[in-house]
Amino acid sequence: MAYAGGEARRGPVTMGQANMIRCMLRDEPEHINIHDVWPVPEGTRTESAIEALRALAVRHEALRTTFPHTAGNAPREQVVAAEGTFTVTVLDHEDLPDDAAGYADSLARAARAERFRLDRDFPLRVSLVARSGAPVFAAMAASHAVTDVGALAVLKDEWLSLLAGETLPPPASLTPLDLAAEEASPAGLRKSDASLRYWERIIRTGPQAVFAEPGAEGTEVRTPRLTLRSRRAARALALVAERTGGMPSTVLLTAWCALVAHRADQHACVAAVPTSNRYHPRLARSVNTLSQDALLSLDVRVPSFDALLKKAWGAALNAYRHSQFDAVALWEMIGRTTHERGSRFARDVVFNDVSTLPATVTSAPGSGSGSGSGSGSGSGSVEHAAVPEADAPTGPELELSWGPDQVLPTRVLTFVHASGPLLHLSTWLDPALFKRDEAEAFLTGLVRLLEAAATDDVPLAALTEVTGVRPVERGPRWRRVDGSWTSPPLVAQVLSEALEGLPVHVTADDAGVTDGSTPQDGALTAYIAAGDAPLTPAQAHTALMDALPGRPGVLAPRRYVIVHNPPAEADRTRAWLRQQILREGTGRDRDVT
Repeated sequence: MAYAGGEARRGPVTMGQANMIRCMLRDEPEHINIHDVWPVPEGTRTESAIEALRALAVRHEALRTTFPHTAGNAPREQVVAAEGTFTVTVLDHEDLPDDAAGYADSLARAARAERFRLDRDFPLRVSLVARSGAPVFAAMAASHAVTDVGALAVLKDEWLSLLAGETLPPPASLTPLDLAAEEASPAGLRKSDASLRYWERIIRTGPQAVFAEPGAEGTEVRTPRLTLRSRRAARALALVAERTGGMPSTVLLTAWCALVAHRADQHACVAAVPTSNRYHPRLARSVNTLSQDALLSLDVRVPSFDALLKKAWGAALNAYRHSQFDAVALWEMIGRTTHERGSRFARDVVFNDVSTLPATVTSAPGSGSGSGSGSGSGSGSVEHAAVPEADAPTGPELELSWGPDQVLPTRVLTFVHASGPLLHLSTWLDPALFKRDEAEAFLTGLVRLLEAAATDDVPLAALTEVTGVRPVERGPRWRRVDGSWTSPPLVAQVLSEALEGLPVHVTADDAGVTDGSTPQDGALTAYIAAGDAPLTPAQAHTALMDALPGRPGVLAPRRYVIVHNPPAEADRTRAWLRQQILREGTGRDRDVT
């Protein structure tokens, strides 16, 4: 199908495009491409559906954009064509399966598996699913280089308006090229630098992983989808908002963060909030990829739910304001900061509220590969839109249903599709940490928390009693060190393996503040018996850092002490202290003493 009538332009890529292109060139296409299924209004002719797609291509520069580049190099420029072609596959059936929407979704998912050629491909692969010549669904895969879940929602909204015979107003949001120019301005560069400083504070001081606990391992997890649809929860959410004066979206985010931090026994909930970077009116309806995380860090050390809600709005706004940055510079900062801290920041918690987007997609599995992918950390997101579902006023009081699984580089991922008249959300919880009954209890606990907060303030110390969700039990071998949970014996084991079996003993000092039973801070010290090997602290630190991905319970020692032979009592710190020290240092530089 041919289109013509747009304006030819070219210029630099946006920060969001650069972020997602980096992922597209590295990750598997089914993990980074996105998809959606649009219902076709009854009575729509195939020609009308195609003509509406043609109008969208002319209307939106992103759909006419390609990214020329040479092999082995990431694109730095985008080119907008004035005319071009696209393909629509029409799949006409005499009859469709009972679950026609599910069938269309399977077609869209299959189309995700092929890479988009950035230098030439139209960014939408569209199949019209028809019954006896009448289109019923439009199933599509989309390139994440120019679209995200918000962009697909805008396109769906406008497509349906065109099919209804409406005239669309001129686009009011920034085009990708206009956004790129704004980002490159002095004000845009200052904003990016401020975002990097904001991220660095969190990565340097917050927990390296929210779910650092026994069983949490690996960088990618095959996780089933669990969906909640509940009128009870929606009523309670509305009542909490009315009682507190908070926005429903902020109330839900607060409840979710409180429960996540409670279950993980963390002082803070650190979560990626991808769609929140559409908070500015000039970006709200932008057809572009704005997939740069807003990184939320919410300290939950307050007495009650209402107190946490008051903090959550400011924390969320702070995160939104710092969600525009140079992804390459961000990763340089993350690499430097984590090497100095001795950690691997894990983007293992994602909360994506798409309920306020236009023509919201309502079942959106997604991964958080973003800028981190296999490392479990990142600055971007992957949103996969799927089958639309009507949340009728007669929906269930509380319904939990299991769906297909997906490989994700996250521990907990949640998509909020609607907050009323039903609360409708889907979540993916690492099955190594949440058995099926525990996953269901977690979502039921969220509903119970909203219902309790609907009538009165809830003490956070009572969350177990109120929700039925218990904090994880890590056991006595786990300590909180430098704001993160870690296991000194596990650190010793991993470090020994990284050093090809050298004897290692790791101890945690108790210099930090305590709650009367468990040390809350302090530092790790590693003792290594190197024998005749000329091992340095820097070599030991580098070896351990290389072994950290996929091990959120491992934190690098603050100091490495190298001796010749292990003591007879190799499990006792005092015995190691009596050994003659050959070398010692932080390992973060080339210090040798």
